[in-house]
Amino acid sequence: MATRKTPPFRADHVGSFLRPKELLEAREKHEKGVISRDELRQVEDRAIRDVVGYQEDLGLQCVTDGEFRRTYFHIDFLEQLEGVEMRGGIASSFHTASGGEVSMAPPVLHVTAKLRHAKSIQLADFNYLKSLARRMPKVTIPSPTMLHFRGGRGAISSEAYPDMEGFYDDVARCYREEIKSLADAGCTYLQLDDTNLAYLCDPKLREGARQRGDDPDELPRRYAKLINASIKDRPAGMTVCIHLCRGNFKSAWVAEGSYEPVAEALLCDLAVDGYFLEYDDARSGGFAPLRVLPKGKIVVLGLVSTKVGQLETKDELKRRIEEAARYVPLEQLALSPQCGFSSTVHGNDIALQSQSEKLQLVVETAREVWSDA
Repeated sequence: MATRKTPPFRADHVGSFLRPKELLEAREKHEKGVISRDELRQVEDRAIRDVVGYQEDLGLQCVTDGEFRRTYFHIDFLEQLEGVEMRGGIASSFHTASGGEVSMAPPVLHVTAKLRHAKSIQLADFNYLKSLARRMPKVTIPSPTMLHFRGGRGAISSEAYPDMEGFYDDVARCYREEIKSLADAGCTYLQLDDTNLAYLCDPKLREGARQRGDDPDELPRRYAKLINASIKDRPAGMTVCIHLCRGNFKSAWVAEGSYEPVAEALLCDLAVDGYFLEYDDARSGGFAPLRVLPKGKIVVLGLVSTKVGQLETKDELKRRIEEAARYVPLEQLALSPQCGFSSTVHGNDIALQSQSEKLQLVVETAREVWSDA
């Protein structure tokens, strides 16, 4: 059988990669005012050229820019919408595989005025990626839900938005305009990165949402409605997938729990083509929630950890794919690492060699499991 031409691919990936030393040093120099923004971008361009070749050499069928121009997977994009400001931070406790804790307080996004898509945010970056790529270029952007969950109603101006439906409508409009600019430039593979639907799997985080005045049972459906409105005008030739992330900072995570509380909204209500779901360890629960997946959609099983250096085995991955195939036909499944290797500029506590070995394992295992890989 011929290789699958439509994403998500049998061997796929979430998108971010460990930043090279030269790039980290250049970012630090820029922050100190030693080099200009244009000089930093030249370093980014070189690093992106290298990481595109790196992905293609590994045999991956899609390539990203590694998110090498970002500090955080979501903030760098969302703060470019007019009406969004960064303020302070909400401390979060991330958990490690060894049982330790990592503290992080990323800036909180506040909506202070009417939202407007004043400029194309990813267009120049996509055009550069496209100019380099011999394989399909994939653009990763934060899910539109990222403007709501962490701050809730309290982080959204009641003067600008006395009615929350107006807020949701404007978020969706901004996303439609951004997606149109990418589609017009030739983007055919778009990924939305979403922590919030995954956080709503965790009993503690569900309670936190309730205390902010939100209904954790209703939110998944409201978020599905928002995402659907955001992507509804995408052209027929554009594949849109969503990645659910449970937190990814210096090899630590935030959320735990089965996908069961969000399964119907996620897999049935949400009008995306595919799902990148974290399944690298017991904190994600079992595969049973996948039983509701409709025909025509693909679940990319994130079975290979980006958080620890220990390399999984092919036999282990094949056994878990077989387990998932009890609930979903094998042709509706694919394989990837569980998350990106560097959702923030800091990167996970994993060696570059381990990153390569894990990606190679994904490619080789997929080829042995699926005839169209």
